[in-house]
Amino acid sequence: MTTSWTVHRTGHPRFAFRVAVERDGRTVLAVRATAAWPGPGQQVFCLREDGSDPDEPMTLVERVPVVSCTQLGRKLAVVLDRPVRKRCEFLFIAKPFRDKPGTYEQVFFRTEAAIRSHRSRSRLEVRGGDEELQLVIDSSERYAWHFPGAAVTTRKLPAGDYALLDGERIAAVVERKSFDNLLGDLGAIQALHHALAHLAQYAWSAMVVEAQYADFLDEKRLAGRWPASFVARALAELTVMHPRLPIVFAGNRKLANQWTHRFFVACAAHRASPQLTLVRETPQGELPLHQAGSLDERVRLAVMRAGLTRFALQEICDEVEGASLVTVRRVVKELEREGKVRCLGRGRGARWEVGGGGGEGA
Repeated sequence: MTTSWTVHRTGHPRFAFRVAVERDGRTVLAVRATAAWPGPGQQVFCLREDGSDPDEPMTLVERVPVVSCTQLGRKLAVVLDRPVRKRCEFLFIAKPFRDKPGTYEQVFFRTEAAIRSHRSRSRLEVRGGDEELQLVIDSSERYAWHFPGAAVTTRKLPAGDYALLDGERIAAVVERKSFDNLLGDLGAIQALHHALAHLAQYAWSAMVVEAQYADFLDEKRLAGRWPASFVARALAELTVMHPRLPIVFAGNRKLANQWTHRFFVACAAHRASPQLTLVRETPQGELPLHQAGSLDERVRLAVMRAGLTRFALQEICDEVEGASLVTVRRVVKELEREGKVRCLGRGRGARWEVGGGGGEGA
């Protein structure tokens, strides 16, 4: 899966640039902008493209690999695979018409620096949450947590101990663990892995522990049930094996209950807020646009795979898709400073090999 950022120069007197995010030849988002990149602290007004004329004359200005493309409410956050000018976002605002019902769209293209300097930089993305929560508590729960103001029912849940409903569908789920519960589960950690893998399949899920992390490293609290070193390794393994599942050490029962309540409120508010539609065939909230490693990482891997074979910079450039000679030279120079490669010769005929020691520059 290849995702790229492209900028073309158009012939329009005002919107002189076409900026697009494309994945495997399909346009995820395309806008017409007044600049190819916002200036320091500025934002660029854009128009969403409603259809591109294939015969429209355009000149390619740049094409850059995309590291990630993430939808955050009414924003699309993009990280480009280059050392500078790499983070930006598109903000989509629905504005009401002055003289007729309905709304129209405004799109703003801005950089990380502009986001940090804007007065709304501390504004929360998920707002609201005034609607009544529809919650389910698993029927096996003893001494259940309390959720004031929520409509709570009890039944057997397929996973977890507490769930937020969207109609009859489970929207979010939380697995509750006390200190003793989690220690006991480590005795059957393979079964725990299965349970957490099931939990992580939900869009929003978490395991909330009624204890501090430090409690699991306290030999007195462990009372000989497990060595602290084993518990530390086991908790690290849970995090690594289930990267999509937050594990929250809330401290005690009261704070664990409070964290879960606020978690469900945020989930409900996010679910109720208007979502950005980028392309018709893309499900809302799902933009799997991550590359398998950044461009620099792929260049480094290609160089280190060369082993004892001597190579030229252009050979690495030809092997790694999207890598320019400038990028390859910069990464190889970094590897040289780290003592991992050395240069043999000078000029265009210079070759490199993997191995310690310094050498002459290319």
